[in-house]
Order: sequence, then structure tokens, then C-alpha cells
Amino acid sequence: MSGQEYLVSINVPPLLEEAVVDCLLAIEAAEGFSSFVVNAHSTDHEGLSLAEQVAGRQKKIRFQMYLPEQQLSVLINHLRQYFSGSGIHYWVLPVLERGYI
Repeated sequence: MSGQEYLVSINVPPLLEEAVVDCLLAIEAAEGFSSFVVNAHSTDHEGLSLAEQVAGRQKKIRFQMYLPEQQLSVLINHLRQYFSGSGIHYWVLPVLERGYI
């Protein structure tokens, strides 16, 4: 692995799944990405339906991808430009090692 690489995780509302897929494919910041359904849990109930409040969770779609350091700002700025105020939650972690076995 040359240069610092990061694992980016992005949780999005299900209604935005296709738009975020299109966004990630268009900017070509990542070699590829994974997506899967997750249940988000929070003490903040703002924006939750009554059913979600009772269940204590909200369905989200999580995207994960590896990015080199220089592509991080490209991705984050693109998401901010097109999805500002949409409730997308993201976090970035350094990758110490990765590979295939």
C-alpha cells in the first residue's frame, strides 16, 4: 500500500440510496464500494417516525470504500454540494493494512 489510505463509512436514508450510488460512481474517487442495510440507533428521535421511535432504530444504507488521502476532500465536498441537509452521516478511519487472502 503506497501513501495513506482511509476507510470511509457513510450512512444515508434509504430514499437517497440510488442518488448516492450515482454520485459515488460519477466522481470515481473510489476503486469501488460496498453497500448494505444497517439499523441506526440514537437517543436523538428527531425525524424518526413513530414506528422507528417504538422500535428504537432507523433503517439506513451504509456505503464503505477505501480512499487515498487526496481523494477524501473530493468525496466530502461532493456529498456536501449535492446532499446538504439530507441527514447523511459519515466517518473516516485510517487503514493500517488491507489485502486479499
